[in-house]
Amino acid sequence: MRFALMIEPQQGLSYVEQLELARLAEGLGFDSFFRSDHYRSFPGPTDRPTTDAWAVLAGIARETSTIRLGTLVSPVTFRHPGSFAKVVTTVDEMSGGRVDVGVGAGWNELEHRQLGIAFPDVKDRADLMEDELALLHGLWDESDGWSFHGSQIHVDAASFNPKPVQKPHPPIIVGGEGRPRSLRMAARYADEYNMSSSGPELCAEKFALLDEECRKIGRDPATIRKSVMVGFLMGADLPEFERRVGDLLAMIGERGTDPKAWLEEHRPRWIVGTPDEARAAAARFATAGAERVMLQDMLPRDHAMIRLAAAELFGKV
Repeated sequence: MRFALMIEPQQGLSYVEQLELARLAEGLGFDSFFRSDHYRSFPGPTDRPTTDAWAVLAGIARETSTIRLGTLVSPVTFRHPGSFAKVVTTVDEMSGGRVDVGVGAGWNELEHRQLGIAFPDVKDRADLMEDELALLHGLWDESDGWSFHGSQIHVDAASFNPKPVQKPHPPIIVGGEGRPRSLRMAARYADEYNMSSSGPELCAEKFALLDEECRKIGRDPATIRKSVMVGFLMGADLPEFERRVGDLLAMIGERGTDPKAWLEEHRPRWIVGTPDEARAAAARFATAGAERVMLQDMLPRDHAMIRLAAAELFGKV
């Protein structure tokens, strides 16, 4: 199993803080570094600073050398798919071919309204996302002159140069919670499917359905990687772990929440606890079929916890 560090920079992280985290993850041997793609500050205070995901990744690409970089996930509503293909290709070149690109339909209506970004209904967003996936393959994989007429996107005699550094293209990740349409889109277009906010049992169920969708279109299920984005919270011992639970509740604006009740709710789908507990939880995701775990870090300024995760999880699951 491979491990990625995944952060939520809309919690107020500056570019410098994100760069420090990427460098830390690289030095500790994480497989990859992912960040969310949001413009609104949440959870917790709504007035924290936010940054643009791909502008940040472009900077980090020039200040790292080995770790893979990507988004989980970039909403199709934020950037026109044709422009998005150019942005990703540029960052792929800047990184020397280390970009993974996560795509999604978007869900946070408020952050769209606050910036004047259109937020169509869910069917239209899903249609646009399917167009985007087809467009990425066409612009990246096909020769100039390729044309496409989708539900909302139309391309006439494409001219797209340079092509990405990675061949045939940067790995495309479709993220979701295993809904039928997302599984069908992943089977057709994705290099990786990422489950989010789900426990091991649900992951195993949805991964099996993904395999079925692949077989329906004649695709070998082994050619699509399965991964999970999992909240994580660790402590070297029980007192340290309990302190971090309190830190997390304060960070997300739930200081008055009962820690035991919070743990009871999140433990089935998070990697939490002391090292032995965390390793056991990670092993359950591996048994469910996950080949990569994105550790979603809601306490990104606590570098000691990241070091602990690297020391206790790598090579032990």
